[in-house]
Amino acid sequence: MKNSAGLLMYRLGPEGPECFLVHPGGPYFRRKDHGVWSIPKGLAEAGEDLLEAAKREFREETGLKPEGPYYPLGSVRQAGGKRVHAWAFAGDWDPGQGIRSNTFELEWPPESGRRQWFPEIDRAAFFGLEEAWRKINPAQRELLTRLEQGLEQQRCTGAWPEPGQEDS
Repeated sequence: MKNSAGLLMYRLGPEGPECFLVHPGGPYFRRKDHGVWSIPKGLAEAGEDLLEAAKREFREETGLKPEGPYYPLGSVRQAGGKRVHAWAFAGDWDPGQGIRSNTFELEWPPESGRRQWFPEIDRAAFFGLEEAWRKINPAQRELLTRLEQGLEQQRCTGAWPEPGQEDS
């Protein structure tokens, strides 16, 4: 099974928590919006510490340097079987500075023999929880729920909860 690791950056806006999500680049997602956004994440190398992999992937996909503390969100399983391990952290980002994503090569159009380079991530934005719920990959919605629960417990008790049961 493939393990992926990612970070969910959040900030507290006037209407409540806002989540930083990224939109996949490339031609397949160009016209897709709801259900395709994600937390910045990627595959962990064999033996790599998952939190370190999450921080590396966040930097590679956005060009931003994440700074903790990091709060565990546990993991979720995506449709293809990949398990995504995630952590939340408070941060901010100025859309005016843009993002700097790594790239990938793809034959496009298919069977044309032409190879093109595309950014792994083509857009990023903060969304309130309700909008984030519509935008994010459905398998990652549980991470938004865990973020909301963690922030509420932190507000009430001063402590972030330990991650709950992982999805199977």
